Order: sequence, then structure tokens, then C-alpha cells
Amino acid sequence: LGCSRISFLCLTWVSHFLSIIYPNYFYGYPTLQLLTTFQTFFNYSTMSVSACLCGFYCIKIANFRNKFFIYLKVKIDRMVPWLLLGSEILSLAISIITYDVMETLQRNNVTFTYEENFWEARITMDKHLFSSFFLAGFGYAVSFTAAIFSALLLLFSLWRHKRMMQTNSMKDLSMEAHIRAMKSVLSFLVMYSINFLCLILITIYTTKKENIKTLLISLYL
Repeated sequence: LGCSRISFLCLTWVSHFLSIIYPNYFYGYPTLQLLTTFQTFFNYSTMSVSACLCGFYCIKIANFRNKFFIYLKVKIDRMVPWLLLGSEILSLAISIITYDVMETLQRNNVTFTYEENFWEARITMDKHLFSSFFLAGFGYAVSFTAAIFSALLLLFSLWRHKRMMQTNSMKDLSMEAHIRAMKSVLSFLVMYSINFLCLILITIYTTKKENIKTLLISLYL
């Protein structure tokens, strides 16, 4: 998770510096396509690995008497490598689609100079953009749902255990540890929700070509 996040932030800074200092090189082929592809890969990797880790911690820490939940608690150590591998493969597939979309857009920019092919190229571009943004939104939504659902289950389990300790008059140190854990989960929920909302807004404003709003949300993100 740390490698994915750091790589994404480094690539973002490199992209900004290249666009300002060497704009001709940045917007040329294939620099822009490659940077966008790797940014997409590391961004999706961050989201999906966060969701996997959140589910892992929920299953390991939370206590429920459901048979399926107990089965997952026993098998989760073996499942985690496969979940991480699956999330990386999904991130790679979406980044490849992003590269294809960027290459198509660059070709269409050349085609726009010919009046007779303008509408055909425009329709092709819209189809590619729609598929790309649909996959982006779908990937964000799946990761967000998995992470939020796991965090809420963990929060509920911690809250129920705290109530039991209050009833049994257990030590204050255990109570304080559970309260700190609940605060950590709540802060994660807030930050993850803000991150998800910003990513969706960036996707929406990019389709509408509102560059100023996209830039402000990117800086906040």
C-alpha cells in the first residue's frame, strides 16, 4: 500500500513539473500516455489494496458468531495473497484500457483536421471515454463499498465489545484502547469517504472539461 501511494504521488509531481517546464515533451507521444497509465495503475492499486487490508483487519479483529464469518477467519491468511494479486491484476487491466483510450484520443486529435471525419471520430472518442470513466467509477465504487462495509462491521464489533466491558466493569485501560481503536476506524471512514468523493468529482469534471475545479480537487486530494 505504501509503495503504491508513494509511487502515485511521485508520478503526480513528475507530471506537474514536466507539464510546466517541458510542455512539448510532456504532451508528446508516448510520455503523457505512459505517465497517465502508471498513475492510473498506482491509484487503483492504492484503493484496492486499502479495501483488501480493511477486510483483512475486520475479519481478524471482529467477533461474530456467524458460521461463514468464522470460516473466513480461519482461511483469511491464505486468501490475502490471492486478494492482493487479484487487485493488482485488476489495476493493471484498467491501466491498459487507460493507455488505449489516451492513444485513441491522440489519434482523434489528428483526425479532427478533416471535416468529413469529424463526427465519426467524435463518436468513437465518446465511446472510449464513456467506457473508461464507467470502469473508473465502477472500480472506485467496488473498493469503496468493500472498505466501508468492513470498517462499519469492525466499528460495530468494537462498540459491542466496549458495551460488554462496561457491563462487566473491566479495566479502564482496555476501555481506553477500544475507544482509541473506534476513533481510528471513524477517522479512516471519514478520510476514505472524502478520497472516494474527490475521485468521483474529478472523473465528472474531467468529462465536462472543467479544468479549474479538477485542479482544485486534485490539490485537496
